[in-house]
Amino acid sequence: MQSFPKPLSSEEEAVYLKHYQNGDREAKNILVERNLRLVAHIVKKYTGSGRDMDELIAVGIVGLVKAVNTFRPDKGSRLGTYAARCIDNELLMMLRTERKLSREISLYEPIGTDKEGNEIAFIDVVEDTSEDIVDNMVQSEHIRRMYTFIEKVLTQREKDIIYMRYGLYGNKEKTQREIAEQMGISRSYVSRIEKKALSKLRQCF
Repeated sequence: MQSFPKPLSSEEEAVYLKHYQNGDREAKNILVERNLRLVAHIVKKYTGSGRDMDELIAVGIVGLVKAVNTFRPDKGSRLGTYAARCIDNELLMMLRTERKLSREISLYEPIGTDKEGNEIAFIDVVEDTSEDIVDNMVQSEHIRRMYTFIEKVLTQREKDIIYMRYGLYGNKEKTQREIAEQMGISRSYVSRIEKKALSKLRQCF
């Protein structure tokens, strides 16, 4: 908190807001800079979200800039009060979007092509989870190759994450956050491992 500039007084804020409304871009920069302490304060509430502090700060600053851009002094509130809501909303929107995406397992992401040159995705591998999946694997060349490549080129940790993410070998499909909690690592680390594993499999195809 000590590294952030001191907040503006109400009188100073009014002066800079007036300058900004008159087209002074430097006044906008000052309004943003002198409210960074507010961003840091609000971001504290989200430290348990699994996101890096720098990333949270960056998203909070986006909310602050939006607040400065849209603030109307004639509404009767201080910029800080309005900005706090904007910063909070920006962080919540980011986290809600992330949760939604994490549950939309990327089964349709292309990972290669079959012998006929048709594009295949993970949905082709896991869409059939019935008891006769072994027979289906024999009948489907690209599924057989997929499992072979998983076993051949992935590290054990990559295999574990792919198995859990896509429900392979009887595993229940899990979000990156659920896997992170189970394995005792960060969600971002799970994401990096998953991307690396998918990249390896694409190269195989």
